[in-house]
Amino acid sequence: MEKRKIVTLPGDGIGVIVLEQAIRVLDAAGFNAEYVYGDIGWEFWRKEGNPLPERTLELLKKHRIALFGAITSKPNEEAKAELDPSLQGKGLVYSSPIVGLRQHFNLDICVRPCKSYKGNPLNFIRRGRGNTIEEPQVDAVIFRQNTECLYSGVEWTNPPENVYQALMSHPKFKENFGAVPVADLSVSTRIFTRKATQRILTAAFEYAKNNGYKSVTVCEKPNVIRETSGLMWKMAKDMQKNQYPGIKLVNTNIDAQMMWLTKNPEEYGVIVAGNMFGDIVSDGFAGLIGGLGFACSAQFSEEGIAVFEPTHGSAPKYAGFKVPIVNPVAMIESACMMLDYLGEKKICNSIRKAIADVILEGKVRTYDMMKMQGKPEVVENGAASTIQMADAIIAKLR
Repeated sequence: MEKRKIVTLPGDGIGVIVLEQAIRVLDAAGFNAEYVYGDIGWEFWRKEGNPLPERTLELLKKHRIALFGAITSKPNEEAKAELDPSLQGKGLVYSSPIVGLRQHFNLDICVRPCKSYKGNPLNFIRRGRGNTIEEPQVDAVIFRQNTECLYSGVEWTNPPENVYQALMSHPKFKENFGAVPVADLSVSTRIFTRKATQRILTAAFEYAKNNGYKSVTVCEKPNVIRETSGLMWKMAKDMQKNQYPGIKLVNTNIDAQMMWLTKNPEEYGVIVAGNMFGDIVSDGFAGLIGGLGFACSAQFSEEGIAVFEPTHGSAPKYAGFKVPIVNPVAMIESACMMLDYLGEKKICNSIRKAIADVILEGKVRTYDMMKMQGKPEVVENGAASTIQMADAIIAKLR
């Protein structure tokens, strides 16, 4: 079989470390691939003034599938201060390269599964009747619209006259903010479109139908954010009635949903939301299964480009440790999502079983699983290093 070509985008900090270990696991499991390195991240911002070079976009356009590690982002003034002196004062503005990837390729569908592993000491527990301790099985899959909402980047500080006058044409803006000096205003827009909303809702319903989930929960705020959240909820009701009558449709407000996370998380399966609320609720569910060390994700475009990444950041404070200590499971699980996408079910299932076996056995645990602070000495105190965790998974594969 011809080798698949996968673009690897290590990025910054621990992204480099966890991606290396994921590829080791893929190799050990028998995945036949050639990995094509792509430049992305803070180093290229500092040296070139662009954290997402055009050559990297061309690589992904050509090969269409990428494994992504993590990137570092800093506030605008700090980012400018770290530019190479030759690039200072040229009006360059830093923007997140992962957001840039999403928008450039319209990676509008983001899928974030949150499923608890038996034996994980970080799993959520609660008190039950009679002062018993319960550990509910969490199996939620969050579908996050990935390119619109507050992440679209349509925002202003001291908005230009045409924007200000457009805002003033709305009676609520005029009543509540009309007396505020324009120089004191900052405005971010929350944009939903019918096409993108339909795509994320369809993806959620289809996933529920094809994977045995009985319900789809829309997690927004239509009682207050009536136009955008209201659009998603109305479209979801119409789709459920006309196309998916066998799937129960549930409406939760984002604030109430975050409270209910710790009351009945086992009752939720497929959840769909806009960009901001999808980001929030997926991190909330990730906390129930052990935190960001276990949180994987995938992003898809209508044109068949796919990027797979853990949801954690670059954690630069850990990147300089002589022995890497971070948990690689989220990155390895993201690679499994790639295998699923490619139809490599056998390899995918073998890796997931190996991860589950290591966690259930409990002999090899990274510092987060041992509830230690992330310091270099955790390995000396019994925690597994990043490499040792990958080694244990590979050993189970064999």
